[in-house]
Order: sequence, then C-alpha cells, then structure tokens
Amino acid sequence: MSTADLLARRNRFLGAGAALFYNEPLHIVRGDGVWLYDPQGNRYMDMYNNVPCVGHANPRIVAAMQQQAGTLNVHSRYLHEGIVDFAERLCALHGAAIESVVFACSGTEANEVAMTMARIATQGEGFICTDGAYHGNSRQVGQLTHVPTDQSSNSNIRSIPYPQMFRPLVSGLSETDLAEKYLQKVQEALNGFEKDGIRLAGMLVCPLLANEGLPDIPKGFMARAAAMVRAAGGLVIVDEVQAGYCRSGQWWGYDVAGIKPDIVTMGKPMGNGMPLSAAAASRDLVEGFRARTRYFNTFASSPLQAAVGMAVIDEIEERGLAASVTDIGSYLKREIKALTANVPNAADVRGHGLFVGIEWVSDPQTRAPDREGAVRVVNLMKERGFLMSNAGALGNVVKIRPPLVFSRENADAFLQAFADTMRQVSA
Repeated sequence: MSTADLLARRNRFLGAGAALFYNEPLHIVRGDGVWLYDPQGNRYMDMYNNVPCVGHANPRIVAAMQQQAGTLNVHSRYLHEGIVDFAERLCALHGAAIESVVFACSGTEANEVAMTMARIATQGEGFICTDGAYHGNSRQVGQLTHVPTDQSSNSNIRSIPYPQMFRPLVSGLSETDLAEKYLQKVQEALNGFEKDGIRLAGMLVCPLLANEGLPDIPKGFMARAAAMVRAAGGLVIVDEVQAGYCRSGQWWGYDVAGIKPDIVTMGKPMGNGMPLSAAAASRDLVEGFRARTRYFNTFASSPLQAAVGMAVIDEIEERGLAASVTDIGSYLKREIKALTANVPNAADVRGHGLFVGIEWVSDPQTRAPDREGAVRVVNLMKERGFLMSNAGALGNVVKIRPPLVFSRENADAFLQAFADTMRQVSA
C-alpha cells in the first residue's frame, strides 16, 4: 500500500486532523534499538522518541512482557507481589520523601492524579504554571497549557513567564538579578490568588522546562520558587515525564534543576512503549488522595506494567546508561555547538544529557524566532535518515532526544549528516 493510500485510509477511519510528523509522512513498520524502518527497508535513526528509552524492540523488555502476559495480567483489585516490588523500587529511586505510588497509563493521567492530590491535601484550587507549559490533555490538566500571563482574575490557573536566559524578561541583568525578576512574577501570581480569595493548591512544572524549549534557567530560580509556593501553603508537583529516567544523565530532572518535589509524576519512558505512568508522593498525601477519590484504573497497577517497568530499570542500571548519557550527551552537545558556530540562524544550543535544543532564529540580532526554519532543518535531516522535530513555546527549537541506548557511533553518524545539513541551510 502506498503512503498516500495509507494516509487516505487513516484520515477516513481516524478522522482528518490527527497529527503527523514531517512534510511527507513516514510509514514505519519495524524498530530495533535506535533505528526505525519503512516498508522498503530504509532505516531512520530515531533522534526524538523518549518512549522507547532503552531502545525499540528491546529484547529484555519484550521477554518480560511476553512472560508476564503468558502467566497473568489482572486489574489492581487482587494482591500481586510484582506490583508492590515495582512500587517499592520506584520510590527508592527518589529517596525518603517519596513513599507511595499511584500508577496510571499516561502522563496526562499521572498529572491529573497529582493535581487532584494537591487540591485534596491543601483544600485549595489555585495552580501556578509557566506560560509555555504542556502537561497533558484532560480538562483539568489541559487548563495549564500555554496560559497567558495576563489571565483574567478569579481564574484558578495563573502563569508566569517561563524563566530563561536566551530571551530574558529584562535584558542586561546578571543571572542572579534575572532570577529575582522571575521570582517576582511568582510572587505576583501568589498575591493575585490571595487578592481574589483563591486558596493555593500548588505549582506544576517540568524541571527542565522541556515543552517550553529546554531553556537555560537562571540559577537558583527553581528552588526558591518552590520555597515560595510552600510558604504560601501550596505543594510542588514536578513533571518528570520528559525529564526523568536518566534523560539528563541523572535519574531525575529535579536533581539537575535543584528542586525537590512534594509530588512527582512520571510517564513515557517508564514502560518503553507499554502504557505506564505514575504519581508518587509521601504516604500521607497518597492515602489522603485514595480516601477521597477511590481512584481505580483498570489497566494500571497491573502485573504486566510491573514486569515491564522493572525490566526497564534493570536495563538502565545494568547497562550503565546514566553514565553513558552524560558522556555521549556532552560530546553530542559540544559537537553540535561547533557545527553551528558559523550558522547565524542557530542562535543557541542547550540541554542536558541526551536532550538537546537548538534555537532557530531568522535574525541573530533581534533573535526573532523562525519556526519555518526549524521545520526545514527537521525535514532535511529526515531526508538524510535522521528523525527529529521542532518544539518549544514558539515552535522554533530543533529538538534532539534519542533513546538512552544512543552510542558514540550513532552520534558520529548523526553529526556527519547534521554537518551536511548546516552547510545546506547556510548556502
């Protein structure tokens, strides 16, 4: 079947408008490690997808899934040692403050649980987010998506300008003074809730600001913002759906950002393709949530989720992927900076571990964002067999996020193609 015919069928049975990557969509039929293959056997290096964090069709994950599915899979209203073992192991990866877990199937669900948990614990309704945030698709969580900073009064959601060094709130300030300016915006949001008689529930933030475009955050902002929220009676929810599971070279993005969560949410990479997510917190917070909601998810807290989730952690730990991410990620970012040094449109290269963003602009002096230019780079790289995407609050950040099993050899192949693309866009 041709790509055009498949697209027509897709539009008919899924409804036109379902999102697809690239100007000419890809038909993918097989994956292996960092590679994806089309029906003709052409291969593409996956430089974007953090769902298969330990690689497409990972043999350990496939075996764990097959063995458990061939033994037992039930919902959570039966006792099963595997899911308890998994919950215990997951909490231990966070430390003593995180004691209990509510499992779900998607990042949206995990953030939905976390927001409800915070509202129950604080008896508040108000949440602070950034103006470039995305945390999920449900009605409650979706209210945090790209909220304008001039949101009208009496709203339960208030946004702050996302803290960044590249397009700062005020130009010419030191990093310390810039952090203060952004912290003033947090205080303004807190003051607004108080003025309108809205009790604070908390703040929900990705510690690396992934959807905002992975900006360099003024040092000290995150920890101080969290302290301000707690002092006002709210809880701090850290969304690790993109930032976690060693993406940065550390297990959690909050360790990079210098922030500690009251509630932490996790998702995509937890199951390497198996629908698996979680919201975790102290036992008191989790039990308060359970007492008030009687939350039940048919496909969550299942033996199958547990078996796959344990296998993913085993792969990360036994293969030393955290150290590998740090090493190869540093090399990748350094070489990308070198290759873009004389490309005026590539105005900033930033990131952590195997998570790199390239800010694409139309004018390096004004730093005007160039979404179309970023899209062009992505499509040119796709033609060379490397899959990325554009992202960020302005859609102009070339987003590079390969599976954690990405090797030095993979990096060199990518860098050669990227060098060719930079020459092409600069011609």
